[in-house]
Amino acid sequence: MKRTFVLLFSVFMFVFASAQTAPKPCGPTPSDNQLKWQEMERYAFVHFSVNTYTDQWWGNGDEDPHIFNPTKLDCRQWVRVCKESGMKGIIITAKHHSGFCLWPSKYTNYSIKNCPWKNGKGDIVRELSDACKEYGLKLGIYLSPWDRNSPDYGKPEYIKYFRNQLTELLTNYGDIFEIWFDGANGGTGYYGGAREERKIDPKTYYDWQNTYKLIRSLQPNIIIWNDGGDRADVRWVGTEAGNVGETNWSTMNAKGDTPYAMLHYGVENGDSWVPAEVNTSIRPEWFYHPSEDTKVKSLSQLMDIYYTSVGRNGTLLLNFPIDTQGLIHPSDAKAGKEFAQEVSETFRYNLAIGKKATASNTRANSKKVRCS
Repeated sequence: MKRTFVLLFSVFMFVFASAQTAPKPCGPTPSDNQLKWQEMERYAFVHFSVNTYTDQWWGNGDEDPHIFNPTKLDCRQWVRVCKESGMKGIIITAKHHSGFCLWPSKYTNYSIKNCPWKNGKGDIVRELSDACKEYGLKLGIYLSPWDRNSPDYGKPEYIKYFRNQLTELLTNYGDIFEIWFDGANGGTGYYGGAREERKIDPKTYYDWQNTYKLIRSLQPNIIIWNDGGDRADVRWVGTEAGNVGETNWSTMNAKGDTPYAMLHYGVENGDSWVPAEVNTSIRPEWFYHPSEDTKVKSLSQLMDIYYTSVGRNGTLLLNFPIDTQGLIHPSDAKAGKEFAQEVSETFRYNLAIGKKATASNTRANSKKVRCS
């Protein structure tokens, strides 16, 4: 009798435990970092560099640092505008392709330590980091792999320089939620006076896997964005127009080329979780141009972008150019605030709350049939 009871009890516990055990994942699943990142929904880019003062798209690397003098720079204004626009974080172009650094890097003289602003004693990354902490936004870093100023770019020596700058940015400014590597790599540049064209293989030159290891050792909770070479945590969508495919899978294949269709739609049966980040600017271009003061995106355009980015299983990275004074232009701030208000009003009520739901199958005979 005792043996029969023990046997029945064992069978019961096995069945009960089996019913309560979560099923194994079907395919790749997101990491905790990726889940937290996607829950942010919207965050901002801010583009600012020497080419802001030359009215160029990209800097060549030979611009005089003395032209960089934002007399009214206010990172707290940037953060206020972004927060009022519904953004949960800000990614700053700490170094764009020109190689000019918005922090006083000890590895180059081509930085704000040799410009008139604050007599070379300033640090824009530090001021933005402090402002983000004050207003409760997360800080992200854009560091261009391409450097049109460095004499070592294209040579093996540059990788040490690149990683040294990464280490500065990822150890001196608190928690960094995302690191962003542009896909533009190699071409003509100043290169320390050589003034020539240099080509590299973006898939191998930066030794991305070891670079990733360094990043994760310095910032364990970070997300890595990279559209070339080895896969990172999130992907580009193949366009800067502000949309991703109407069917947008969060999975891709870990190896192989990434044609437009793969970037824009993902891969239904992909073997890796690499969700989509939709990046676009509130103006036609990324850096500030006075001629675009009347070309800020309208509310209807911004809402269309929201529906075709966040609404299609992506996140939205919306750029606010910084003007020559060191501020986000009033037109951009107004458009961003109206955008946030419209999103808030449109989704004020969760229509699923309190509604009954049915399921053909339930786990452990669950009686839960109401959304909450």
